[in-house]
Amino acid sequence: MTATTFAVIVTNYNYLSFVAEAVDSALAQIRAPKQIVIVDDGSTDGSPEFLRERYGHDPRVTLVCGENGGQLVAFQRGLAVVDADVACFLDADDRWEPDYLQKVALIFDARSDVDFVFSDIVRFGGESRRVGDASHEIDYGYTAIATYALAHWYGGPTSALCVRTAMAKECVDLPPMLVKRWRLCADAALVYGASVLGGRKVFVPTGAVMYRVHGNNGWWSNRSQVASYKNRIRARELINHYATLAGISEQTLESAKFEYRTKAGTPSQEKKRYINMAMMSPGPFWKRVERAAGIFFEKNKEGKQKDARIPGAQ
Repeated sequence: MTATTFAVIVTNYNYLSFVAEAVDSALAQIRAPKQIVIVDDGSTDGSPEFLRERYGHDPRVTLVCGENGGQLVAFQRGLAVVDADVACFLDADDRWEPDYLQKVALIFDARSDVDFVFSDIVRFGGESRRVGDASHEIDYGYTAIATYALAHWYGGPTSALCVRTAMAKECVDLPPMLVKRWRLCADAALVYGASVLGGRKVFVPTGAVMYRVHGNNGWWSNRSQVASYKNRIRARELINHYATLAGISEQTLESAKFEYRTKAGTPSQEKKRYINMAMMSPGPFWKRVERAAGIFFEKNKEGKQKDARIPGAQ
């Protein structure tokens, strides 16, 4: 078993009231990260001065300050100085429990084939609630076809994402137009990019990612019909960009069955997604039915997982 090295990228923009709590939670990890990179994205609330004074002489911390460019640019700046196998992302208004990296490391240490681990979150502040895919570990395997065809979100918010550094850099290497459009919701670049570019994903219910709810920071805060429509269009543009790089097209739907076979103990909803994709694939109706039937009768690999979500999860 190889000991994986971790870097923590903390992105901050005008969160002077919260950022020390986030950084200190990274410093307090039982599984100590090799490196903590704080990226201040042009804050005007005194954050840069505070961060230099508090962490400027800590050898565990690398401080990167620059002009405001948005969260995606902050990711790029942080990843540019990372010297570790895996990059874990932490928003400045969130925090981790001390055993977070320890639980994530169990996957990365044991499995070199896994590129992307995401966790549940525990909302605090404005509300108290745990949200995640399930109460047990799920090996989603490869998710490129499902993401391309259905724009399904195999991931969580920023503070619950850990990605092998090489893949993370590939995900955020976007043309200027997309960098501008995704300057705020940059976790989409990691989630969609890792899927479509061929990353293997595992969900781990750590119960250790504390997601602070304040104001309208929640990713669920704007659910108007217009916002939902625009978000789906923007997501499709981003996914199509990655699909072009990966050589994925409508013809790839024919391989949905083979992608489904890479999974272990996934919920029944996952099988339904892949059956739907088989019916969407090109070819005569009888062939599509044959593909769908193949997935329907495909036995999901046995594991310790059960088809159950975390109570209260969306």
